Amino acid sequence: MGAIREFMDKHYRHFNAREAVAAARAYEAHLESGGRMLVSLAGAMSTAELGIILARMIREDLVHAISCTGANLEEDVFNLLGHDDYVTLPDWRALSAQDEVDLYRRGLNRVTDTCIPEDIMRNLEARLISRWRQACEEGERKFPWEFLYDVLGSGELDEHYQADPRDSWLVAAREKGIPVYSPGWEDSTTGNMFAACVLTGTVPHHQCVKTGTEQFEHLIKWYRDNNGEADGSPSVGFFQIGGGIAGDFAICAVPSIIQDMKEETPFWGYFCQISDAEVSYGGYSGAVPNEKITWGKLDADTPKFLIKSDATIVAPLIFGYVLGD
Repeated sequence: MGAIREFMDKHYRHFNAREAVAAARAYEAHLESGGRMLVSLAGAMSTAELGIILARMIREDLVHAISCTGANLEEDVFNLLGHDDYVTLPDWRALSAQDEVDLYRRGLNRVTDTCIPEDIMRNLEARLISRWRQACEEGERKFPWEFLYDVLGSGELDEHYQADPRDSWLVAAREKGIPVYSPGWEDSTTGNMFAACVLTGTVPHHQCVKTGTEQFEHLIKWYRDNNGEADGSPSVGFFQIGGGIAGDFAICAVPSIIQDMKEETPFWGYFCQISDAEVSYGGYSGAVPNEKITWGKLDADTPKFLIKSDATIVAPLIFGYVLGD
């Protein structure tokens, strides 16, 4: 037994701690029964370097699909290219408005206590622009993650890596060939860049990047192929880090199959959410798991867990438990 697993089993007995251990054990049981797992990433998990352990989870076949914000998709690559140039601000809560202006003038984009240098973003942009243009010229259409897979697979960035590619969850996802859905991709730096390139004529048109509804279609097909009906294994599990569009987009695949397509399919077979959002009036991120029953996402007996805590602390612990660390 690993040290993390032993520590959690011994000390995490009640409240959020107990829920974290229970969620980890149920995750493990789900996989041991032959089930597959989708992980959704909200917030800035890539900038928080969750990839260090998430990449291991992917390579160990403990994660089989990702749904993330466009920011998480690109920021894993930003970290890979510029890790050593990032600036950490331990006293970020004390920053004045003028301090923020000074960071802006230095080309440092702040994410809580971490600043991403803008020139790193431009380095990736140049590679993407050439691929967007080529796709337009050749009549090809790809998902956002496929363009990044192309960049990573070309080897042209290898010499620029500042972080170990073993710590990149996107590199791991490419190696394993898993889908990485990015709903609302236009609400990201590279999505903004793409729109600007079309507006300025640098890229001929929008059609080279597949739409969000096409991503949803792909997800539905993926769920049908992995829902466990063919071999009697559990249906796909859902491990949600944060909330927002990354979570709700993916989890809606099941009710869409049942209610919109009028087809029978199993509900999600496991659900866990780590969130510090409070239950509020209409908020998705803080909604308790049972609310999802009314939307046809989960069943009454689906194993359900809600851990009210900081995902940057809890997710690595749960992943470490499942990995046997």
